[in-house]
Amino acid sequence: MGESLGNAAPGKRTGTRLKENSVEYRNLGRLGVKVSPLCLGTMNFGWEGLGTPEGDAFRIMDRALDHGLNFFDTANVYGWRKNPKPGEGVTEQIIGRWFAQGGGRREKVFLATKLYGSMGEGPNQEGLSALNIRRACDASLKRMQTDHIDLYQMHHIKRDTPWEEIWQAMEQLQAAGKILYVGSSNFAGWHIAQANEIASRRNFLGLVSEQSLYNLDARTVELEVLPACERYGLGVIPWSPLAGGFLAGALEKASEGRRSDENFRTRVERNRDKLEAWEKLCADIGERPADVALAWLLKNPVVTAPIIGPRNPEQLDGSLRALEIELSDEVMGRIDKVFPGPGGPAPEAYAW
Repeated sequence: MGESLGNAAPGKRTGTRLKENSVEYRNLGRLGVKVSPLCLGTMNFGWEGLGTPEGDAFRIMDRALDHGLNFFDTANVYGWRKNPKPGEGVTEQIIGRWFAQGGGRREKVFLATKLYGSMGEGPNQEGLSALNIRRACDASLKRMQTDHIDLYQMHHIKRDTPWEEIWQAMEQLQAAGKILYVGSSNFAGWHIAQANEIASRRNFLGLVSEQSLYNLDARTVELEVLPACERYGLGVIPWSPLAGGFLAGALEKASEGRRSDENFRTRVERNRDKLEAWEKLCADIGERPADVALAWLLKNPVVTAPIIGPRNPEQLDGSLRALEIELSDEVMGRIDKVFPGPGGPAPEAYAW
């Protein structure tokens, strides 16, 4: 994938199948580090209302390790509540208390978190200034009760902050052993190129991953973000791989949980013909829509691991089926007819 290190050929994914579970670990982009092909998303943990209570979150994380899933993703702003304290970081605190139980939990996890959003009332408690990067990292380490973050991700681009400032701050954190790798989220293709070209001039590793909105119903990143990631060797970590449940059997489940929301029902009705074709396709091959949607992403060699957000251990168990599905070229063609993409990378997608 991209300009891989060592003996890994560009554009090809390398993996190691371990006997104790069915997970085939993958290199994160051009790196030597191995992560599971599904990333456990923790955004629901501690979310007041429809979120996952702490006890259930503990069970989900334990079950993930049992299945060999070692890639966990969170963010300092996760764990929304009606009346939150500034900088509360509820989800990171839950993860920290889970780590504190011991049993090698922290050592088994490749831990990713993010910074950018506001964590207080002051003007320097958000964004990507060197001041906020240092403060946010120290606060996340304290909440998660760990001495380092494996993958420290910028949750969004900050256009008015120079890359020289950002990279200097990240270099200092890395030198102090507080972070190992740096990733991006919601970046445009040219942001990725700019960031890594400047990092290269500083003899710094630069971005190693990009966390993007990417699913069958949102394929815009195929124009420029995915080509940039492939060129620079970034592992792509798709968020919302099921489009908020839209791709997970929405016609059957439109009355359940958040899917009962009026906006979701309106979206379903507006796209009923497309969803009927999609769910029929999945029924024809004998698989659940959610599993096929994940398998479609996993077939892309630039994708490292879609982020799944199970609300209970049973949902986590079910997600593993996606790792076993082999989609034929014929099925891939049928999927493209239901959810056509932009036509490939730019500029060929819209020019010659």
